[in-house]
Amino acid sequence: MSLQLPEMLTWINPPKTLIPLSSITPNPSSPIPICSISPKPTKTSLKSLQLSPQHTLTSTDCGLKFREKILYLQELNINPSKVLQLNPHLRSATLDSIRSVEICLFSMGIERSAIGRILDMHPQLLTSDPYIHLYPIFDFLLNDVVIPFHDIRKSIIRCPRILVCSVEDQLKPTFEFLKEFGFVGQNRITCQTTVLLVSSVELTLNPKLDYMLSLGFELDDVANMVLRSPGLLTFSIEKNFRPKVEYFLKEMNGDIGELKRFPQYFSFSLERKIKPRHRLLVEHGFSLSLSEMLKVSDGEFNARLIEMRLRLVDDKQM
Repeated sequence: MSLQLPEMLTWINPPKTLIPLSSITPNPSSPIPICSISPKPTKTSLKSLQLSPQHTLTSTDCGLKFREKILYLQELNINPSKVLQLNPHLRSATLDSIRSVEICLFSMGIERSAIGRILDMHPQLLTSDPYIHLYPIFDFLLNDVVIPFHDIRKSIIRCPRILVCSVEDQLKPTFEFLKEFGFVGQNRITCQTTVLLVSSVELTLNPKLDYMLSLGFELDDVANMVLRSPGLLTFSIEKNFRPKVEYFLKEMNGDIGELKRFPQYFSFSLERKIKPRHRLLVEHGFSLSLSEMLKVSDGEFNARLIEMRLRLVDDKQM
């Protein structure tokens, strides 16, 4: 990360006429600190070391500049205490350098309210150099991934983390992997799926693909599932895949092939939707396919359940 040089409070030397030449005692063997007065005055000239009005103005000016930075952060709805703790270099950054980050993001169509949320989420961006860290990312999205300019904003809003990723070390390798996997043509990466670019191939994508293969799917099946439902590559194995597969196989007595036909199953909440709806069906002796059970709203599902119950009553009366 490119760091701004820290602002230094320098000591203003008193006028030389206030220090008699006879009181100067050179000491070549001693290093001279940058903010000290050298050579050392005698006792008769100690009054000349008192802070001058110029020194007071310099200190006050530094305090005012820091206050301006705090006010600027607050205008963006950024928590100053949090970002200063997470990014100490922000203390020495100039206000102009911080504003250059906002100007960069605004030039890509991102509104000020969203910029504040992004910078509050990733404080390291506040001291980044737009020409070194940000514009190369936008160039990659526009020219390599071929995201239309009007969709750049959507890509960033959906995944601000992309702004703190290295193009060469993270974004390009993952993009090449996804293209080889099938994210080309009509399945190409869009503003809806740029979130996949921040995933590590070795640590994130491959383990998830290996898990799906371990369920008995062929590689072509997994590819089709992922291309139909790209969100699969963003789900956790332990928190999403495994518990949902276990419930589907053990409690629902499901056929693994149905997951191949409806991979969107993994995008629904196990506790809030899958379990309650399945239990209602079991309670009334009904069954539905995964898509019929999950794709409809709560109102539509309840209406369908009532319809099936009424039909069952009619059948018994006939």
